[in-house]
Amino acid sequence: MQKILNNKLILGTVQMGLPYGINNNSGKISLQNSIEILEYAFNNGIETLDSAESYGNAHEVIGIFHNENPDKIFKVITKLPHQINDDIVKKVDLYLKELNVTQLDTLMFHSYASYKANIRNFDILKRLKLDKKIKNLGVSVYTNNEIEKVLLNDNVDVIQLPFNIFDNLNLRSEVLQKAKSKGKIIHTRSVLLQGLFFKKLDDVNKTVQSLKNELIQLHSISNNNKLSISELALGYCLNQKYIDNTLIGVDSIDQLKENLESSNLKLGIEVMSKINSIKVNNLNLLNPSLWK
Repeated sequence: MQKILNNKLILGTVQMGLPYGINNNSGKISLQNSIEILEYAFNNGIETLDSAESYGNAHEVIGIFHNENPDKIFKVITKLPHQINDDIVKKVDLYLKELNVTQLDTLMFHSYASYKANIRNFDILKRLKLDKKIKNLGVSVYTNNEIEKVLLNDNVDVIQLPFNIFDNLNLRSEVLQKAKSKGKIIHTRSVLLQGLFFKKLDDVNKTVQSLKNELIQLHSISNNNKLSISELALGYCLNQKYIDNTLIGVDSIDQLKENLESSNLKLGIEVMSKINSIKVNNLNLLNPSLWK
């Protein structure tokens, strides 16, 4: 297994703190299983975790792992809540304590709205960087318009945005190039669109039916090239030159192993082109927060 490539993967921890995902039938991952997943991830080249205050007790789970494995300390990205009512300095100190780390790799605003509402706090955030409690500042965004606005702020180091087989270069190519030209670190999420890609075509879920034609295209690419959906999804994201890291979430250690195997695949130009031919016209279908 190629650990060098695996370090482009960021492991999400929302499932360790909450039941999450359209295709998650097993609920929240147990503490014991979470510890096993974290250990396997670290041993196989994943260096960074993605978490948030709003992810239930995910911070606590990571902190327990670090306490039990002082020689296996992850870089941790975490997100401020959408509504920030407390002192940010106290919040960061609390995060460091909960996670059992000396520095946050990235402190991120959970949404563009939260970022915009807290522009006044950037002097405090810059001081936290000088104090080495934070390495990077980031913003989690959804739309290209939000990305364009965030690019105007030189104090933002990291942009986390959706990117996957459906939310592809048709939509993101120009803005990704622009972000990299500005020196931003690009993290992408929703690589598997919360498990939507694995749903059966006859599933009665409204979003599945609305994207049925695109899912048929995806299945056709998968069948014709003898590649799994995981291999296509991860390969597509990991082979993008403007993307630094790709965030994945897992429900089990077996799923993590499968994703790590899939991450070793380099997709050919023809397959990449076929994926880029998929075009979703209703962009609301690409935003899980708008699914009903």
